[in-house]
Amino acid sequence: MIQGKKFISPGAWFTMVYPSDWNEFEDGEGSFLFYNPDTWTGNFRISAFKADAATRGAMDYGKEAVKQELKENPSASLVKIGKLACAYSKEMFQEEGAYYTTHLWITGIGNVAFECSFTVPKGGSVKEAEQVIGTLDIRKDGQKYPAEVIPVRLSEIYVINEGYEWAVNTVKKELKKDFQGLEEDLPKLQQVIDSGVIGKKKKEEWLAIGITVCTILVNEAEGFEWMTLIDGNREVPVLQYKDGKLIDPLKLFWSKVKNDETCDVEEVFKSAV
Repeated sequence: MIQGKKFISPGAWFTMVYPSDWNEFEDGEGSFLFYNPDTWTGNFRISAFKADAATRGAMDYGKEAVKQELKENPSASLVKIGKLACAYSKEMFQEEGAYYTTHLWITGIGNVAFECSFTVPKGGSVKEAEQVIGTLDIRKDGQKYPAEVIPVRLSEIYVINEGYEWAVNTVKKELKKDFQGLEEDLPKLQQVIDSGVIGKKKKEEWLAIGITVCTILVNEAEGFEWMTLIDGNREVPVLQYKDGKLIDPLKLFWSKVKNDETCDVEEVFKSAV
């Protein structure tokens, strides 16, 4: 097992471990892209396809995907990575005068099939990709798993950005003031809350206020880092302090609103620091 970062896919279909110096980047829908942004060694992409576990033959879906690829792709050969049987092929291409190789693996576990590719400079090593593929695992439907905190995924970064942008735009619209994401902006959030513009049932907007306070924490204090919490059906951004303490943006204000408690932005901020 390689030492690295854990990735749990949205919807918690599958898990894998990828190198610590790789990050997740935006890709097409249903595809996840990872690479080292500092020293590029290749683009690793993974897509997963899942058969309904209740349908006949579903638990052989992954194996069948491998068989089908071997049958339909004359250049594919059967290889083993760890315990996984994979249909492997590669193709070369040229871009802006440079030559690259895309290595492709089709594999599967139970009712999930995977398509993994690693695009490298011609002659580049595929060891990193093989190590990642060797860590692939699926989460079984209906089985309970313990809550996990993993490096923040793109899907949660989008939630963070949307929440923060909503707060910035609301401050501009309601107060006609700019918002820099600093501690001095906390009274502006308080003014928005006190104005009553956020209804008591507006969960997403209270989450946005919580996300914005957390963003200010990241900007103003050292040791905070955005992470993703996977807990049952909850897949949300949380802030983690270096000592492991977690701050859930949803609970900062939404929990108070539900209990008819007063929302004091400065107090929430100071208690979190």
